Amino acid sequence: MDKLLIRGGRSLHGEVLISGAKNAALPELCATLLSAEPVTLRNVPRLQDVSTMLKLIRNMGVLVDHQEDGTVRIDARGLSSPEAPYELVKTMRASVLALGPLLARFGEATVSLPGGCAIGSRPVDQHLKGLTAMGAEIKVEHGYMIARLPKGRTRLQGARIATDMVTVTGTENFLMAAALAEGETILENAAQEPEIPDLAEMLIQMGAKIEGHGSSRIRIQGVEALHGCTHQVVADRIEAGTFLCAVAAAGGDVVLKHGRMDHLEAVVEKLRDAGAKVTAVDGGVRVQSQGRLKAQSFRTTEYPGFPTDMQAQFMALNSISHGHSMVTETIFENRFMHVNEMVRLGANIQIDGKVAVLEGVEKLSGATVMATDLRASASLVIAGLVADGETVVDRIYHLDRGYDQMEAKLRGIGADIERFK
Repeated sequence: MDKLLIRGGRSLHGEVLISGAKNAALPELCATLLSAEPVTLRNVPRLQDVSTMLKLIRNMGVLVDHQEDGTVRIDARGLSSPEAPYELVKTMRASVLALGPLLARFGEATVSLPGGCAIGSRPVDQHLKGLTAMGAEIKVEHGYMIARLPKGRTRLQGARIATDMVTVTGTENFLMAAALAEGETILENAAQEPEIPDLAEMLIQMGAKIEGHGSSRIRIQGVEALHGCTHQVVADRIEAGTFLCAVAAAGGDVVLKHGRMDHLEAVVEKLRDAGAKVTAVDGGVRVQSQGRLKAQSFRTTEYPGFPTDMQAQFMALNSISHGHSMVTETIFENRFMHVNEMVRLGANIQIDGKVAVLEGVEKLSGATVMATDLRASASLVIAGLVADGETVVDRIYHLDRGYDQMEAKLRGIGADIERFK
């Protein structure tokens, strides 16, 4: 099992290339199943979850050409098995995104209940509720979601879908399913994360009729078939935000190529309030930081609020900043699991239900810590960059699920970090 060894205390300088977004690439890989024509995706990140999704798609009988430069060409014309077995999806919650496209194009789908990070309940009931409203007959048994169209039906039916909560993957599943449904579908309470309009733009290139993407109300007019396209995956705002926090904590001057300020407004505002300088530059974002910053309180909410996927990384920054801060987590109930590991590094953090109370310390001290989920891994890496001595981060397979060669990118801007077994 791989680990990271970090020798802290170095400031960061230079340029980092931000990869394509995992949370856009995964639904867009599933969207290729909607067409019998080849689809090409560019800027696909090299991540474990992406590799798992490609294995899943190949297992269905789909032709996949994955190139070193991040280009993936998929030809789903010969798809023969509309099934996502447990063995292939047990480590990845995004597997549920195969349900809508398979059901929409083939009239049936058998998809294992998903796995992934242990950060709390992420029920699929909203997915089932929405697809049932579109006419699907779905049962859950033996750990699988088994969906079929009623006898005599060849297409899903347009519907008005109002979810009980804002769900990103639910919105994506409904978008893909509705693209091939008969009639009009209206999504109320839709998620607004940048990955949603990126998926919608890809579907529009394929011939879908979609309006309102990027707002809480999306209207889709179903078409009989979708054709192929070439689409560039949007840059990963969470990777960009992670590097912003890393530079803010360690100090330095770094340009994030392909980073987008408009996708990170809540995080950028807090970093500026803390004392970092964050500016838009041609083709990216520049972050400059010097000395200890001022701790910032924040509350995670749905986009465009402060993202839950940035909570742990900003908490690492707060742990060595001046002053007192409170971090309130409203999205996932188990997303403070990194706190015990950060305390091992010397952070002063107390947990009270959904609230973490931090008192910034002047220094952290290197130690061996264990990653518990994807974003927790990133927070421990940031803490290691500023800690005295050596920090070893164990179980970094979590990190590899969401960050494309993170240690190599950090090394490229001056960090003393290496991977070892």
